[in-house]
Amino acid sequence: MAKSGNTKYIFVMGGVVSSLGKGIAAASLGLLLKLRGLNVTMLKFDPYLNVDPGTMSPFQHGEVFVTDDGAETDLDLGHYERFLDSHLGKHNNVTAGQVYDAILTKERRGDFLGRTVQVVPHVTNEIKSRVLQLKEDDPDLDVIITEIGGTVGDIEGLPFLESIRQFAYDLGRENCLYVHLTLVPYIHAAHEIKTKPTQHSVKDLREIGIQPDILVCRTRMHLNAEVRDKIALFCNVAPNEVIEAHDVESIYDVPLCLHEEGLDDRVCEKLGLKLDKPDLTEWQQFVSGVLDAPERVTIGVVGKYVDHLDSYKSIIESFIHAGETNGVKVDLRWVDSEKLDDATIAEKLKGLNGILVPGGFGHRGIEGKIMAIRIAREQKIPFFGICLGLQAAIIESARNLGALDDADSSEFNQQSSAPVICLMEEQKGIVQMGGTMRLGTYPCSLKPDTLARSCYTEDGIHERHRHRYEINNAFREQLEDTGMVFSGLSPDGQLVEIAERPDHPFFIGVQFHPELKSRPQNPHPLFRELVAAAKIHKGNADGSGDGAS
Repeated sequence: MAKSGNTKYIFVMGGVVSSLGKGIAAASLGLLLKLRGLNVTMLKFDPYLNVDPGTMSPFQHGEVFVTDDGAETDLDLGHYERFLDSHLGKHNNVTAGQVYDAILTKERRGDFLGRTVQVVPHVTNEIKSRVLQLKEDDPDLDVIITEIGGTVGDIEGLPFLESIRQFAYDLGRENCLYVHLTLVPYIHAAHEIKTKPTQHSVKDLREIGIQPDILVCRTRMHLNAEVRDKIALFCNVAPNEVIEAHDVESIYDVPLCLHEEGLDDRVCEKLGLKLDKPDLTEWQQFVSGVLDAPERVTIGVVGKYVDHLDSYKSIIESFIHAGETNGVKVDLRWVDSEKLDDATIAEKLKGLNGILVPGGFGHRGIEGKIMAIRIAREQKIPFFGICLGLQAAIIESARNLGALDDADSSEFNQQSSAPVICLMEEQKGIVQMGGTMRLGTYPCSLKPDTLARSCYTEDGIHERHRHRYEINNAFREQLEDTGMVFSGLSPDGQLVEIAERPDHPFFIGVQFHPELKSRPQNPHPLFRELVAAAKIHKGNADGSGDGAS
């Protein structure tokens, strides 16, 4: 049974402007409640009409976060998993597209018995059912935290806000809590903090029928008692229910700041949860390690979305985790693979202690990635390739070591005489793009006495995938002749999951996405060992031996 007797429902909304950090605030609250001993899960409502972000451009949506069960989801689920150290799934991200698709399917099937299908009650009931589904999945849940994407006032978000308004009627106000995240700007010319945007945002929310219980105020400046009292007075909350969320250096410091502000205390009080204070010792130690790292290493990320860093959100976080455990701060140098050529590559990659080539789709920028991989291989710079990064490493070896000058991927060149990368057999004939890739967690067997085996320290692993192309088995022997070792295979031996070069200090590529499983206090072993290798490489380049601090 849930410790509270009843599952509690917390809804996190945003106002004034987007990108205030609702996902981080919601995940931070989830962490604080989990550390108090509660069983917590999280849900993201995305009001857009796409069924999922799988077909959306990284330039528009950022990273697509893939869950164990193969759902393509919003990047906020990555924050949820990392902060809660949990594994979420397809039921933890719901889009308006999924909601309307379900309703229209029911209507065509005749489920509504001739009734007119309306936003209320049909759309709102469908939305509410997605929250309650999580309770069905895990009857022992104490708290379900639901984040509503967008901002109050967005037309597409209105059905979601109406749905969560109804929760208080359906389940009792004592079981529901509304947290509203707003912006409190500082006008530099006037030397004043302005509360009016927050007042108007709460006014819009109250017109919908939702009175927020707690306000989380994003601000660059600390809020004094006068400002808090003013916000409380005009927004109909108590002064101690105005929570300051000032800018911090690391997102991992947010839970500590919100705890100092008393957010989790207020939540527990209002929901009637009598619990011990959270033990934040380990989290504080991690944050201190992130902020106070005594050394630095520089790793180049060679990709084509480098002007839109949300496209690599989990990779960025994975380097933070790996840096902390190695006692270093990882400085990422973003290298646009489209702008690499013979004249610029030496300067662009100069001084790097490691190189990572991330995933992606399409031919654009691929030649720059291949050039960077050749530099990493020849100059013995620690290298890590993910998904397309692995495939580019295979093409590079085939061309430059295997005398297969025409080596390529059939994704880029269907006329290649040496398609060392080819479409997976089960992908052939698929027309529909959405949700049809090889998605989710698959097993992989590791060969003994390999770099992969030493990193993982186990014989079998499970990793998350998102791809359509693979290493062509017809060229395996020729690729092995170049010195490439296929150290990770699917259990049936038919798919290459990991390739590495034993003639190199650290050179490994994987077909899956390890960044999706890295956690603050449990960094992914491949990122951890890449950073360790980069630290050694820097030490050798500086003439300080093994790079140890």
